[in-house]
Amino acid sequence: MVQENAGAAAGEGPRVRMATPDDAVALLAIYAPYVRDTAITFEWDVPGVDEFRARIAHTLERYPYLVAESADGRALGYAYAGPLHARKAYDWAVELSIYVSRDAHGRGVGGALYGTLERLLVAMGVTTLTACIAYPPTTDDPHLTRASIEFHTHLGFEWVGRFHGCANKFGRWYDMVWMEKPVGTRVDRPLPLKSPAQVAGLLDR
Repeated sequence: MVQENAGAAAGEGPRVRMATPDDAVALLAIYAPYVRDTAITFEWDVPGVDEFRARIAHTLERYPYLVAESADGRALGYAYAGPLHARKAYDWAVELSIYVSRDAHGRGVGGALYGTLERLLVAMGVTTLTACIAYPPTTDDPHLTRASIEFHTHLGFEWVGRFHGCANKFGRWYDMVWMEKPVGTRVDRPLPLKSPAQVAGLLDR
């Protein structure tokens, strides 16, 4: 799932670095309100710190997991990639997720995270970015807006599919939208993806 606003304030952007499992407490503090109060994620229960730490470690085995920080080192948001599907043929397509601290919306955090994540994924050999986005059937839903669709459209993603009423949270039915963005170069016999460690040096440029 994904969430960020399209606006960005002027000024110096956040520092983006590779996350580690030790970031679990700070990143879970960002994620937990989305679980408790919104339908942005369809997860019902806030995971424990150990579970969240394990999720970060598992993702980093194959994909980048990024955290954006303020000048004083406070976590402002995070984003990561995961497999679109488990089968080998899908290796070059990924699903993105992003969560930004509520007090950091409109400061360019989401754009900085996604821009950096895309750069790393292209360097790894990824050719397709996808986003699975919770979508409210009405515009007055108290738990979900359509801001994420606007954010992804602004970054070059296109709406490619919609499942109607496929998820229930807070006693309400929600749609799910798929968006995609082609990146990289498609060849008939692509090389295996590079590891996150092999492209991590791009974060210093």
